[in-house]
Amino acid sequence: MNQQELSKRLAAVGEFVPERARLADIGSDHAYLPVALALTNKIEFAVAGEVVIGPFTSAVNQVKKNGLEQQITVRLASGLEAIESEDNISAITIAGMGGALIRDILAQGKSKNKLSGTERLILQPNIGEKNVRTWLMNESYQIIAEHILEENQKIYEIIVAEKVAEPLAYSETDLLFGPILSKEKSETFIKKWQAELKQREHVLHQLSLAATVPSEKIAQIEEERKQIEEMLA
Repeated sequence: MNQQELSKRLAAVGEFVPERARLADIGSDHAYLPVALALTNKIEFAVAGEVVIGPFTSAVNQVKKNGLEQQITVRLASGLEAIESEDNISAITIAGMGGALIRDILAQGKSKNKLSGTERLILQPNIGEKNVRTWLMNESYQIIAEHILEENQKIYEIIVAEKVAEPLAYSETDLLFGPILSKEKSETFIKKWQAELKQREHVLHQLSLAATVPSEKIAQIEEERKQIEEMLA
């Protein structure tokens, strides 16, 4: 296996892993990413963390098949608990989960002192990107890069962040759309938010037919629709 065999999504995540990194790949999905990066000599060492026994076993087998047992350690653990201090991790990848779950993994990891603050975070939420950006802002992680791509008719965002000393304040627009993606406004970005706008309009129509709906919910979706319309204008 090599990096060219990765999915487009995982290959894009791998592009943001620094050269010679010591990587923790959380929710490692058969250890595809660390194996590919090790085979191309991009990383020095990796931990592949899995919380479910089936994927854990698959990751172990993938590492063995490629003869990388000395370079990649597979651990059965919840979230960042897969990381041990002697690993000296310099980059963490968490890909293919919901934004709320990624946020919770990071928050729990921080509470258990699994984040040193020196790691680069490379995060690929499938949905709920705002949850991730809000946590990063509140914990003083600056978003240094973002990427949006489409694969198999699904659109994915990648958020790359590093800890800074001073507090950060991203706007609501930055948190929803991404401080970098919203400036670039790529074709894929426009396509995503056109679909999101239609989804908000559909929800508002459904709510208008309902007998009772909390006014706060309608107001929230109306505000999001307005934000999207302004972004696409």
